[in-house]
Amino acid sequence: MDKIKINFTDFYDGFDKEDNFFTNLLSKRYSIGISDNPDYLIYSNFGNDYLNYDCIRIFYTGENIRPNFNRCDYALSFDYMNDHRHYRLPIYRLYGEYDNVLNQNECIDEILKDKLKFCNYIYSNSEALERVHFLKKLSSYKKVDSAGKSMNNVGKPVIDKVKFQKNYKFTIAFENSSYPGYTTEKILHAFAANTIPIYWGNPDITKEFNPNAFVSVHDFDDFDQVIDRIKEIDNNDDLFKKYISASPIFNEKIRNSLTDDNILNFFENIFLTEKFPVAKSLFKYRPHLNDIFLGQGLKVPWYYSYKTFNFYIKYYGLKMFIRRFLLRRL
Repeated sequence: MDKIKINFTDFYDGFDKEDNFFTNLLSKRYSIGISDNPDYLIYSNFGNDYLNYDCIRIFYTGENIRPNFNRCDYALSFDYMNDHRHYRLPIYRLYGEYDNVLNQNECIDEILKDKLKFCNYIYSNSEALERVHFLKKLSSYKKVDSAGKSMNNVGKPVIDKVKFQKNYKFTIAFENSSYPGYTTEKILHAFAANTIPIYWGNPDITKEFNPNAFVSVHDFDDFDQVIDRIKEIDNNDDLFKKYISASPIFNEKIRNSLTDDNILNFFENIFLTEKFPVAKSLFKYRPHLNDIFLGQGLKVPWYYSYKTFNFYIKYYGLKMFIRRFLLRRL
């Protein structure tokens, strides 16, 4: 096996560099070493430590954030992007339930017997107003059990989300925000629990998940129409069974793109390509200038701003610097 030196930074608290989706996946084809002086850096969106590395940078995010190729050489995200530097890897692929959903083979009648409750809602964030509003409207039909930190009405937050959901016919599976391609684990967890997801978020969700297996809010004009459909399914066991028996992920192209081999092929192309890192390019300070003048709002250390000013004033001259950058904001 070829030895590859990598490192990780700017991931969530508790991220384990030695035991995670990327290290485990890459170890199937390469001898992976975690190094403070890596050839390749995989970084996410929870910090700016990636700025301290001048190797090939590979950006990964499961959030509703666009890759910025002024900062990274390659990226993996949920975006539908036609760019050889980018690979679509929605965050739900990183969850163990993904394989379970692909290989579900349970008796539909037995599933129905376990569905003793109506609908669940498990979230910690109460600031996503779209789903809070829907929860309140649906609750006017039947009680919805809210088992997260947000809107909790069952006593305390549950620990095992999927296990809890298995008792319910429906799951409210709303994303924090809506954007084409932005699909998280919420719909996957609902499928893993054999409930019918009531989904809102990615308006193109039917490109990857079977529209016959869930209720897409995007297919209706308003929440009232969505709730009418839910009532119809709730009161018709045959219709419920039809939804539950449908294969959740029916798009073979999506399935193939998310296999280990195809994701590894993307990394293999990175490792085999001789590329001058963006971090070492002549304009490597330009992104920080954009942060200052174009309002991108990312926090960077003061000394990057200082170095940026010096670089551009020397490169363009003071008059051109003012015309080219400062006046663009007026």
